[in-house]
Amino acid sequence: MKKIFIIAGISALSFACGGTDSEKKTETTATEEQAAPETPAVNADEEKGIELIAGSDCLTCHKVNEKSIGPSYQDVANKYTANDATIADLSGKIIKGGSGVWGEVPMTAHPQLSEDDAKTMVRYILSLKNN
Repeated sequence: MKKIFIIAGISALSFACGGTDSEKKTETTATEEQAAPETPAVNADEEKGIELIAGSDCLTCHKVNEKSIGPSYQDVANKYTANDATIADLSGKIIKGGSGVWGEVPMTAHPQLSEDDAKTMVRYILSLKNN
């Protein structure tokens, strides 16, 4: 009989002190999930832009958040306003190449890209603008 009271007492004490280890892990996980920052949703057009960039040689010279041979995509997004004229101008530079805006190193031409694909890439890049 004594053993039953001891076991019941330990169980009650455990419950009062925060439950079992598995309950604590569940509570911690739920708390961590609530505290985790939300990842911004990526729309289908941005997703296609990411895929087009990944499938080309763009990442040889550009990175998303830091300067490499060329400017970071974040710097490009912060420099330009996302409007039809800018998208057309920048997509033309991707296709034809360019130089002088970001320094002396010219950007290689990408004539194999369609205008629509280049515009999709530019829209993705411009979506990275800091608010």
